[in-house]
Amino acid sequence: MRGKIVAGNWKMNKNLAETEALLTELSAKLPDTTAEVMVAPTFVNLVAAKHSLESSTIEVIAQNMHFAESGAYTGEISADMLLNIGVDTVIIGHSERRAYFGETDEILEKKVKAALAKNMRVMFCFGEELADRKSENHFNVVESQIKNALFSLDASAWSKIVLAYEPVWAIGTGETASAEQAQEMHAFIRKTITDGFDAAIANKVSILYGGSVKPGNASEIFSKPDVDGGLIGGAALVADDFAAIIKAI
Repeated sequence: MRGKIVAGNWKMNKNLAETEALLTELSAKLPDTTAEVMVAPTFVNLVAAKHSLESSTIEVIAQNMHFAESGAYTGEISADMLLNIGVDTVIIGHSERRAYFGETDEILEKKVKAALAKNMRVMFCFGEELADRKSENHFNVVESQIKNALFSLDASAWSKIVLAYEPVWAIGTGETASAEQAQEMHAFIRKTITDGFDAAIANKVSILYGGSVKPGNASEIFSKPDVDGGLIGGAALVADDFAAIIKAI
């Protein structure tokens, strides 16, 4: 049975005091669940988050990492640095990294392989822009992003992969993705993995939905057979909202 996951990507939000306050509140309001619950604060607050959650089941994960082990990469963070502070899961390929920082499929493939080489777990993000959806090229874009970054991996690597589909067109654009559209794409993603590897791998990999999940739509989205949870943005910054989304799964 595939694992259920709800992960909160905090992006560039919350200072140290705000991070500790939010985690304290979230820990107190965390509903009983069999799903994995994760939070990804900013790099500078990862250690504090680990300390705040020492007695909690909530996992602290990282928003990004570099593919090199060390070197002259000002401002970057390596896998070993994350592992040294007890963080062993990393988000790679987020749409904002692709859009604002020029991360290509080739760069992301290197990052994925670097993380896996250190036995880290990878939450790999991908998804189409509004123009892709309107031109009905969305399936081709998603298939290409998955294949270019992940299909050179050995089959055994998939035990360390979580997928997160982000319909970029449904995030902060005024456009709305339906639960049926989410299910349609998730089913396509699973078929793509089946075709490239096999059905056993495809049926074991968790595929999260990252298209503006909120307390009001979480239950409907999570009820779909190929949706295994959510990568949550803004709603993860409000303890009541994030707790409600966790409860929905």
